[in-house]
Amino acid sequence: MGRRPVLEKKRKQKISVTVSRRLLLQWLLIVLFLVGSVFSAAAEEGLSAAEEVKETSVIETVSKKGDDDKIKQRAEAIFAEIPGLEKVVVSVSEGVVTLSGPVANEEAAQRAFNLANRLSSVVIVQDKIERTLNLQDNLKPKAAEYADKANRFVKSLPLILTALGISGLIMLAGFLIARFSLLWEKITPNQFLAEIVAQIIRIVFICGAVLTAMHLLGASRMIGTLLGGAGVVGFAVGFAVKDTIENYIASVMLSLRQPFRPKDFVSIDNHEGVVIRLTSRATILMTSDGNHLRIPNAVVFKAIILNYTTNPERRFDFTLGVGVNDDPVAATEAGVEAIASLPFILDSPRPGSFVEMMGDSNIVIRFMGWINQQETDFLKARSYAMQKAREVLAEQGFSLPVPRYNLRFDDGLLPFQTLKPRLEAEADKEQPAPRGHVAAVENIEDVEDVEEMDVSPEQHLQEKVEDERQATQEEDLLNEDSPKE
Repeated sequence: MGRRPVLEKKRKQKISVTVSRRLLLQWLLIVLFLVGSVFSAAAEEGLSAAEEVKETSVIETVSKKGDDDKIKQRAEAIFAEIPGLEKVVVSVSEGVVTLSGPVANEEAAQRAFNLANRLSSVVIVQDKIERTLNLQDNLKPKAAEYADKANRFVKSLPLILTALGISGLIMLAGFLIARFSLLWEKITPNQFLAEIVAQIIRIVFICGAVLTAMHLLGASRMIGTLLGGAGVVGFAVGFAVKDTIENYIASVMLSLRQPFRPKDFVSIDNHEGVVIRLTSRATILMTSDGNHLRIPNAVVFKAIILNYTTNPERRFDFTLGVGVNDDPVAATEAGVEAIASLPFILDSPRPGSFVEMMGDSNIVIRFMGWINQQETDFLKARSYAMQKAREVLAEQGFSLPVPRYNLRFDDGLLPFQTLKPRLEAEADKEQPAPRGHVAAVENIEDVEDVEEMDVSPEQHLQEKVEDERQATQEEDLLNEDSPKE
């Protein structure tokens, strides 16, 4: 008895470690998703702020005097103020702007083109800019850009640290609240749901921490983008793992319903076995031949479940045939009396029988009896009852028919001439008269010593299930304290 608390403590520790690893992985996935969404939102915002090419819908038929000079002067003044575009040469004729001269790369050339195209009275811009791709010209602006970003990062470092500190405190509070396992186990029906509640609390606090940090850093505009991206990703992931989600929800419902207990003998979708445990993914059975059977909980939740252990009383039945010339009423009474004489047969409900079919060569009778499964093995009881009924019927003179085949020869001649005299002799015999009620045997126990019958239930499978439960110590959603459906 002292070993069970230790094993139970180890089992809870193992479950706690498994849940902690699972939660850590989920937390990392959430953080990676949020970081990726931030970069995606920043890239989208940068694209929306880029210069768009101007499309001129109407071109005037007569150009205004001095427009070309104004366009040239304005473009040169703008390019002179932008690093990397100082050497761009501008020429204008009838509103057609031609850009030439050297720039460092394609990005600078495209920027000059877009700026010129945005000037009023410009008909079209011709790009004749030379991309030098000079190493120094390309590295120097980038170095200055990175230095500026580093400077801004250093200036914003106190704000970033403050945001991280506040978000960290929020997440820490969430994890501390989620660790009140005793409280959640009291509120929820079982430990599995308590873990789900704790996990939901952690996720809510993590999301709250991320949103708080984004507000503090001035990235509130990205929240809508994040929520939209999360919705799309959630829909895609949900569609991809819908079977897994269905199985997980079924596990929650089964843990609430508790349709069976450990060591119950059940039949689930025609799969029979003794229940070992109910996990968050599958219901584990041990079949009658000692094999493990794992059935997904989604299948178990929708399946027809037959629990043989819930009601200790169980009925067995079997069929026996007697000859067509026998009295079926007498045969049913004799068989029922034989079954009722067995010590393991319950007196209430009493054994019964009925004629199931009357054929050309036999009468089929179905016999039934009730046993207590907690004291009697079902298969042994049925086997002994079948033997007893058959022996009593044979003892009282009822014929147990064998298959009969009729042969017909179209030519009228038998192929086995040597058997003709014997066949004629058998044909002249009188048919036996129908049997009436044959007196019951005075003492049915004389047919077989029923005291020597061993009909006790087999405990080997139950012992194997108990050893399996103690050895593995896996999570089990079945709880003896929870109400059973």
